[in-house]
Amino acid sequence: MTDTLIDRARDLGLHGLLAHWDEIGEPDWLARLIAWEEDERRARSLRRRLGAARIGRFKPLADFDWEWPRRCDRMAVEDLMTLGFLDEAANVVLVGPNGVGKSTIAANIAHRAVLAGHTVRFATAASMLGELAAIDSDTLLQRKLRFYARQHLLVIDEVGYLSYSNRHADLLFNIVSSRSQLRSTIITTNRPFAEWGEAFPNASCVVALVDRLVHNAEIVAIDGDSYRRKEAEERQKERAAERRRRRGASGRRAPPSA
Repeated sequence: MTDTLIDRARDLGLHGLLAHWDEIGEPDWLARLIAWEEDERRARSLRRRLGAARIGRFKPLADFDWEWPRRCDRMAVEDLMTLGFLDEAANVVLVGPNGVGKSTIAANIAHRAVLAGHTVRFATAASMLGELAAIDSDTLLQRKLRFYARQHLLVIDEVGYLSYSNRHADLLFNIVSSRSQLRSTIITTNRPFAEWGEAFPNASCVVALVDRLVHNAEIVAIDGDSYRRKEAEERQKERAAERRRRRGASGRRAPPSA
């Protein structure tokens, strides 16, 4: 027991405590003290990693309507939630039209990875590539590229929604290449790979980019109508029904007495 506590104190860097270990013996409060410190550091680490991940608000997968998409491999998604692909440094590509839940699934996987102790960064392609392209110092650019390269999991959301320049394409290729076979990357896209040339027109690296990305990758295709549009239509119907109810209630009021 004492050796275990010493090891735990050493892992925590409690050097003052270790220096006087023989003097304090093993009082009842020592195990509690070390446990408190471990718990607090884990909590602080989790808060720090959640903030750094920038996942934002998202719908929990428990609330995901699996019946809405015409096609979505639920077992594949649930398998991804176990994070086994991180051990293999495999990539994940979620492809499908707008509003079918690609970003929701990616956010849930990213959140699970943070809870499991991994470093994660969630960014849209537009924000990440725009930030990198705006850096005019090669030193700062290389530092930022290394930042994206070292994350245990990098989620690049909404690839293909906008058109990008050759510089943007080169930056994305740099990131994907630096992470290939070392770290996992999740991509969400509304375009099949055959159309990526339209998102990166005239970029010579598109074929190589796709090749790096799909090597040892899990590709999950989702098909269906926009769930966001469905929710918007349902809210509109609820508002219209509420207005009709209020008008009906107003019409039933008794006229004022003379």
